[in-house]
Amino acid sequence: MSDNPSDAISASLKKERIARGWSLADLSERSGVSKAMISKIERNEASPTATVLGKLSGAFGLALSALLALAERQGERISRHGAQPVWQDPESGYLRRMLSPADHGVLELLEIELPANVRVSYPATAFVFQHQQILVTHGTLVFQEGATAHRLETGDCLQLGPPADCSFFNPGKQACRYLLALVRR
Repeated sequence: MSDNPSDAISASLKKERIARGWSLADLSERSGVSKAMISKIERNEASPTATVLGKLSGAFGLALSALLALAERQGERISRHGAQPVWQDPESGYLRRMLSPADHGVLELLEIELPANVRVSYPATAFVFQHQQILVTHGTLVFQEGATAHRLETGDCLQLGPPADCSFFNPGKQACRYLLALVRR
């Protein structure tokens, strides 16, 4: 990785655009920044102004600080177990561990531990911007996707369909563990 911050910003912008499946024209239309300027920035032939970065971050739906943080974390390709962020839902006891490195690559990998007899529900809007697969690594998970219930046992992997209201339910007597792989749409 280069020590030049402009190189990291250029690479982060291009990576974010490609991860979303956007062409230069798509980003130009969404941001109000010309295709030529975006192309020059991505090739590191021009340094973006704060105003241009603001327009680009707005098009991505990211705060400018978040866009710059992506550039600062560029190159972090390993996520050590002891440094992985873990969040616990105070109501259900649900544990969520972020396994992926902090560079916000195209793929996000999460490990979930769902306590026995616990259900966690999400609205369809939580899935609009991502494709997901679920891999059960221990126990049983009943995944309700709209009107369809999927019973998943250890080793089963499910690719989610179009966004729908859904719930994750552990009908067992012990915690269920599963991996979620998310890719931005």
